[in-house]
Amino acid sequence: MPARPLPLIICFGDSLTAGFQSPTAESADYQETPYGRFLAERLGDRARVQISGVCGELTAEMVERFDRDVVRHRPAWVVLLGGSNDLGWNLQPAEIIRNLTAMYERAVKAGIRVAAVTVPSIRGFDDHIARRHDLNTLIADACAHRNLPCVDLFTATAEPDTHRLAAPYSNDGLHLTTAGYDLLARLLYEQVFKDL
Repeated sequence: MPARPLPLIICFGDSLTAGFQSPTAESADYQETPYGRFLAERLGDRARVQISGVCGELTAEMVERFDRDVVRHRPAWVVLLGGSNDLGWNLQPAEIIRNLTAMYERAVKAGIRVAAVTVPSIRGFDDHIARRHDLNTLIADACAHRNLPCVDLFTATAEPDTHRLAAPYSNDGLHLTTAGYDLLARLLYEQVFKDL
């Protein structure tokens, strides 16, 4: 009897899914440390993890490629993280959540389980933090309404007092460090995938 194929998890999103890190004085070369790689290490031979992150992508662009890059691969799960770039272009949280929920619903209709992730905070632009809170509230509410797991990356990587993205998790105030991407993988593993 042939072995059952391993379940496929697709990590889908923008540069935070690609694992982009800004160069630093200590590490001048551009590097990518996608959280999907750390998640795959934790899962070992229990699942396959595929990374589908496009730097600079807006949620409307994610919707456009969702069928091609997610649905047609028939994964068991998709991890969805998007919205940071939209907020940077001053799109409204209500518009962003429409795009995110379109993908949640398209996945569910195709028999794909969804794990949503809130957008992390930011450092250096305090006036942008409130809109991230607003979007994340909409993400959490949409997930609760659909009974989908939602990993709160914002709270896990923000300073408790200021709500800014904490320095250990970001060297540029927007993208994550290796420690930040590894933390996201750990949260996903512990809250969603440990029993696979």
